Amino acid sequence: MQPAQFHLHADIEDRHWWFVARRQIMRRLVEAVLPPSPGAMVVDVGCGTGANLAALAGDYDCVGIDTSAEAVGLARQRFPDIRFLVGRAPADLGQLTARAKLFLLMDVLEHVPDDFAMLSELLAAASPGAYVLLTVPADGRLWSEHDESFGHFRRYGRERLARLWEGLAVTPLLLSYFNARLLPLVRLVRAVNRLRGRASGRAGTDFWLPSRPANAALRTAFAGEARRLLGTLDGRCHGYAAGASLVALLRRQQGPIAVRSKPADLPPDRP
Repeated sequence: MQPAQFHLHADIEDRHWWFVARRQIMRRLVEAVLPPSPGAMVVDVGCGTGANLAALAGDYDCVGIDTSAEAVGLARQRFPDIRFLVGRAPADLGQLTARAKLFLLMDVLEHVPDDFAMLSELLAAASPGAYVLLTVPADGRLWSEHDESFGHFRRYGRERLARLWEGLAVTPLLLSYFNARLLPLVRLVRAVNRLRGRASGRAGTDFWLPSRPANAALRTAFAGEARRLLGTLDGRCHGYAAGASLVALLRRQQGPIAVRSKPADLPPDRP
């Protein structure tokens, strides 16, 4: 991500329906596996401008880390009571890696060339019993200027995402598409933007604030998916079969994990 996108996030992520609803879903999934406790450490890897951690602060011991000094500067300015570090996880977390009960990777893996190496390195350093909650953009047919502006290397399918932890000492507790209810609308917006030859929002993205009633309706529709995702987590129902994003929740098991690189048999990342 470039400075323009970080400043956009800092400006709208407290209000925009997508950010707000995703945080609400994230919070409910975190609470489902890690009951609130000031001593339970949550580390947000690729924390950006900090709003995800702010949604958990007060109930958890929160630490954010990002490779962008600009993003961390904005996060510290907005949320001075939360610890934010400039660096790379897990190398620059030190002993915090072993203490963490849960790691967040919220729309991070699509930004790195070798997502296999990044996730396996983090899992190898995590303590047995720790959780990883991750989200990524889904459906390659949605690829657009929005992805290019954010520096994405890929959008994921369910099988492609699951290959990241295949054979590792982890238990997948949840793997589902989400942002499913609004998928037809997302497809329409991307199709219109392709015809227009440009993104519909600011800084080359599709993020812009709709009217207050529309923003509230979109937020309610998206956030309402939490109920089905929680039902999938405890086995009461199936996850979504399609969506603009994917969400996974993993639990680290006993046993060594070797850091590995992206397999050569995968197709090219970008469409």
